[in-house]
Amino acid sequence: MNISRVGMMATIVAVLFTNAGAADWPQFRGPDRNGVSAEKGLARQWPKGGPPLAWTFDKLGTGYSGPAVIGDRLYVSCGRGDSEYLVALDLKAAGSPRELWATRIGPIFTWRGNDWNNGPNASPTADGDAIYALGGFGDLVCVEAATGKERWRKNIPKTMGGEVDPIGGGAEDPTPLGWGYAWSPLVDGDHLICVPGGKKGLLAALDKKTGEVVWQSKSVTDQASYSSPIVAEVGGVRQYIQVTNAGMVGVSAKDGSKLWSYRREPAYADVVIASPIFADNHVFASVGFGQGCDLIKLVPGAAGITVETVYSKNTIQNRDGGVVLIDGRLYGHSEGRGWFCVELQTGKVAWNDRNSLARGSVTAVDGLLICCAEKGGTVALVEATPAARNEKGRFQLPKESTFRQRSGGLWTHPVVANGKLYIRDQDLLFCYDLKP
Repeated sequence: MNISRVGMMATIVAVLFTNAGAADWPQFRGPDRNGVSAEKGLARQWPKGGPPLAWTFDKLGTGYSGPAVIGDRLYVSCGRGDSEYLVALDLKAAGSPRELWATRIGPIFTWRGNDWNNGPNASPTADGDAIYALGGFGDLVCVEAATGKERWRKNIPKTMGGEVDPIGGGAEDPTPLGWGYAWSPLVDGDHLICVPGGKKGLLAALDKKTGEVVWQSKSVTDQASYSSPIVAEVGGVRQYIQVTNAGMVGVSAKDGSKLWSYRREPAYADVVIASPIFADNHVFASVGFGQGCDLIKLVPGAAGITVETVYSKNTIQNRDGGVVLIDGRLYGHSEGRGWFCVELQTGKVAWNDRNSLARGSVTAVDGLLICCAEKGGTVALVEATPAARNEKGRFQLPKESTFRQRSGGLWTHPVVANGKLYIRDQDLLFCYDLKP
């Protein structure tokens, strides 16, 4: 082997070693839409004051949209002036990131009496050379990742008869869209899965290259909630699972036909935000504001899929911070009970902690929980164990957004990508180095 080939092989090995365990974060709640990062080898204990702050970017704009991170690019939706934009940042720029482009999604979602902050709330989805983003008024756009050039757009209410459940929207809401469209687009193969809601169909598949409708689930006419759909397979049948105010439903990935439904009694009586959790043919859903949680089992058979109720409890009342599943146990925050560890199959509580950290959102990585309080700017690292809450470090964000309105909070979920932790607070984006 000559010297040049030796050098080339050494370079390849070095690159592979450097990127070992690294992972992008292409969409809401990560690669598998479950709030769990695939990364390994990150710091398992934080020093006093937390991990190093790599940089702060302070020019995003309003909204609770979380970032999608692909390599050295970050994509996030923001409200600026009277419009919502999809913004791309160059992460390899010296110092803080450099904004590469901003593409208008549509008008900013707002209404009289709103003191929770204006949109957008949906997180963008990255897929190859395309980025998909959704605005509060249902403007769905596909843009070129490199340049931000628009490829196609579709207004969900106007073209697909979309309807959002108005529960919690407020008496002064002048639109039929409640808090606005907030689900994050799902890419599955050649299709982009969206949630129009309403009489023309709850879920729909679009050709991801053109935006043309492939199918709309006319047999399921629930209004859209604020929860994002997930993909699963049950008995070899690929399907999309969605939580609505009426309960849970699964439709065929092939044609959108209804495969099963769970109609909750009573229905969820407030905003449905958190995404469902799927594991071993079981689906878990939880809603805050006193609504509780449900676990169902999907049983495939010759006549189709039947639904068995495993439990319906008040053990977990998760509002918007999400729940993660690790080794058969659920972790997150429950209103009235604090942070928790609960056995999925039984609903048995392993521990609750009301005092260590305020209500917030959670992301998991390599057996650890990154918990971000929605008030006060505290971020904690907690071991995912049923024994007891075992904190491995915490820190305070250096500042709080002045854009945040009275009733708003730090509701954007933490993102872990390629050894970095990203925390968004409206116009502020913080990046921390998690490598040991």
